[in-house]
Amino acid sequence: MKRILVTGGAGFIGSNFVRMVLAEEKDCLLVNLDNLTYAGNLENLAGFENHPNHKFIKGDICDGPLVEKIIDSHKIEVIINFAAESHVDRSISAPKIFIETNVIGTLTLLEAARDKKLKRFIQISTDEVYGSLGAEGKFTEETSLHPNSPYSASKASADHLVQAFGHTWGLPYNITRCSNNYGPYQFPEKMIPLMINNALNDKELPVYGDGLQVRDWLYAYDHCKAIWMVLTKGKPGEIYNIGGCNEKRNLEVVKFILERLKKPESLIRHITDRLGHDRRYAIDAAKIMSRLRWKPTVSFEEGMAKTIDWYLANQKWLKNVVSGNYQKYYEQMYLNR
Repeated sequence: MKRILVTGGAGFIGSNFVRMVLAEEKDCLLVNLDNLTYAGNLENLAGFENHPNHKFIKGDICDGPLVEKIIDSHKIEVIINFAAESHVDRSISAPKIFIETNVIGTLTLLEAARDKKLKRFIQISTDEVYGSLGAEGKFTEETSLHPNSPYSASKASADHLVQAFGHTWGLPYNITRCSNNYGPYQFPEKMIPLMINNALNDKELPVYGDGLQVRDWLYAYDHCKAIWMVLTKGKPGEIYNIGGCNEKRNLEVVKFILERLKKPESLIRHITDRLGHDRRYAIDAAKIMSRLRWKPTVSFEEGMAKTIDWYLANQKWLKNVVSGNYQKYYEQMYLNR
């Protein structure tokens, strides 16, 4: 049985990964460590409260003794680090917490993985560490890092630490760098769920600048499948870019949402652009496609339809996470068992 410590497993991508593994892999124990900050929602894990292969622990990845205790008591072999502060806007207004979680937290996990001689450390990173692209070209694993926000700088710092632990102490690792994710359970500070929520409530949809910034969109399930392939088939010490092959302008995505929900484009409101807003990201995923035989299975149109339909069917979840009403109930469900 694989014995994996998943950090940040109550967040958006982490919870999608937990759900996928528990549904599809029978011989795997997941110990889920999450501090349940505002975007870590136990409601994302509803239905798995009593799953025999899932153990939830509320705690901070910066707590070294706790991390070591978890590794010892559950005989952990692998750490997959999803835990991160991840919103660019908040990193501009309050960068300190991004350094504490994304850098110091990763360092704490790395020290525990080194000292306990774990079999693998997988760092979930982002294409934002590469900086911004012009109208052409794509990021490859050899692209130099050029982070342009406190968020991306913190993630690039963490990536460097992971590589340093591999080089200095021989810690087996992988780093994955993904493009923009979307799908179920995403906290509505991010663009797609924010626009869906606002449109459902006939509120204005704020679009930065001209809205022509380009992002490569990756459905969360496809991302999670790629991470599993990296764990099971990836070569230690390698970086893998994971992209959705779906470059879209932000304004195009917003209009798709409005059309799907039958809402007028008059709800769009262009606002002052974000400080240092990167103009274009695009991932070259040829390496993971050729070496691990992974490829995205969900087209943008299909994924967006699934995502919008999920939010329509789960408006109670949406209301709860926005208000925070879920927290006490689900903490009782998980932590007082």
